Amino acid sequence: MGSSPYSFFRLKKTIFFRFFMILLLTSISHHRMNLCSNLPPAPADPSTLSNLGGSSSSYDVISSLKTIHLKGHLNFDNVNHAAKDFGNRHHYLPLAIVHPKSVSDISSTIKHVFEMGILGMGISGGETVEEEDQQHQVTIAARGRGHSLQGQAQAHGGVVIDMGSLDDQEGRPKTIIVHTSGGGGGGVNGKMTPYADVCGGEVWINILHESLKYGLAPKSWTDYLHLTVGGTLSNAGISGQAFRHGPQINNVYQLEVVTGKGDIVTCSEKQDADLFYGVLGGLGQFGIITRARISLEPAPKMVKWIRVLYSEFSIFSKDQEHLISSRNTFDYIEGFVLINRTGLLNNWRSSFNPKEPLQATQFNSDGRTLYCLEMAKYFDPVDDDDDDDDNNNNHIVNQVIESLLSELSYIPSTLFLSEVSYVDFLDRVHVSEIKLREKGLWEVPHPWLNLLIPKSRIHEFAKQVFGNILTNTANGPILIYPANQSKWNNRTSLVTPEEDIFYLVAFLSAVPPSSTGTDDGLERVLTQNQRILDFCKEAGLGMKQYLPHYTTQDEWQAHFGHKWELLLKRKSMYDPLAILSPGHRIFQKPTSFPFRRILT
Repeated sequence: MGSSPYSFFRLKKTIFFRFFMILLLTSISHHRMNLCSNLPPAPADPSTLSNLGGSSSSYDVISSLKTIHLKGHLNFDNVNHAAKDFGNRHHYLPLAIVHPKSVSDISSTIKHVFEMGILGMGISGGETVEEEDQQHQVTIAARGRGHSLQGQAQAHGGVVIDMGSLDDQEGRPKTIIVHTSGGGGGGVNGKMTPYADVCGGEVWINILHESLKYGLAPKSWTDYLHLTVGGTLSNAGISGQAFRHGPQINNVYQLEVVTGKGDIVTCSEKQDADLFYGVLGGLGQFGIITRARISLEPAPKMVKWIRVLYSEFSIFSKDQEHLISSRNTFDYIEGFVLINRTGLLNNWRSSFNPKEPLQATQFNSDGRTLYCLEMAKYFDPVDDDDDDDDNNNNHIVNQVIESLLSELSYIPSTLFLSEVSYVDFLDRVHVSEIKLREKGLWEVPHPWLNLLIPKSRIHEFAKQVFGNILTNTANGPILIYPANQSKWNNRTSLVTPEEDIFYLVAFLSAVPPSSTGTDDGLERVLTQNQRILDFCKEAGLGMKQYLPHYTTQDEWQAHFGHKWELLLKRKSMYDPLAILSPGHRIFQKPTSFPFRRILT
């Protein structure tokens, strides 16, 4: 594509300033970086979105973006879908969507926007390099499956990169390469473990199916598998296996990352480790993950899936903590809270079988606060045709489960069991998704709240939240289960409570179109969420948000705690113009630089 007169004029200016600006941006670790993005308030209804291409500054930016040489393509027209996400509450319209066909497309786009940012600054009075005009404040957001909650994968008036379009470096279709003999950059006791080399835009369900062809699977999961690798690794990736293997960010050997300056960097714990650990759990602030090497382990074929109920939180939490601390235990451990759920055990019968059918029928859950412990034990049936061997193997697995259950103090009549394939167990949430989509209940507001609560304060939290703030769980499940701090690498950007054991508590609310606005409406849920947050703050629980959302500098600094200075340093090094992931609202693009310091 040809260059516009505007672009040519700016390009000439680049030659004059580039040396000084690059020196500036790579030499100063703490330039004047504004915090907490000034994104405009989001319209409540996506139908109120207007096209941002009408202003002269937008046309200038579009003309400049059109000069980027890509193997893929840019879209300036059909961009409304990039202003929506799973949270379905914040809607920021981008100026363009990039559909990359290679990592170089992502690199070229970021480099171009980076240079636009430099060009948008001029020297004022010999003292500083000041912001010249708004059209050069373009930002970039990587979008996988759009499963963010608060507009984090959106870029108001900026560029959204569709990671689902990404091919590998050679421009071939996305590939999942499974290495069965290891060599991925990690190992256990000197022995290399197998791994999968995958694209950052690949979804976990595809990795599962491909790795199973080799009898392997990733070690750590999320509860929902239709998410991209880059998306979950930029947060953490947590599920019921985390007590044993840690989150997904603990099970990565190597990453390929495109930084906020457009550099393509291969990093690991031994190569560019600062970027490697910064990107993992880094909320997309330091680079876009374009490839990853994921640790694999031998995969089971079948799962014994178990649920039991408790009426006392203290007994429930004691049993959970016992299970995650035991050497011989289940392979998956989660839990959830149930408040005033009518006919609970009858609802379970569609997927589970009661151990004591008569007693289960007589159990009454109405008006009660109950706690469900959910567990799974993996196993392999005998491969040959000998039914006796298969029955004997099944008997052994059942004995192990009975032994583990004998150590717990659940309500006996509430023991429910099911036997499913490993794939069906891991992909269980997708079954619910299909049903909700059929009813038009998937693309609704999801005002989720995810918290990490230290073990020492979890009883205080449960008493206040489950006993006073919440009146029911009609808006969606409330997950609660503990994790071992020792399984979480503290070198990543993720922050957790500073105790050996902490709990994930996830309020996974959904607001259907039929909501009345009083008992189950969006405002009521948001008010409820705020009451929970206010309680945590006032009580000084030491809580950390997972999938965090804050609006002030003080809140972000308090969230990151002792990692805040390291965060600033990494931002200054890898994304000095604050181009990447503006939806988190941690940083604004810098308004000035101490230019004289460079000259002297």
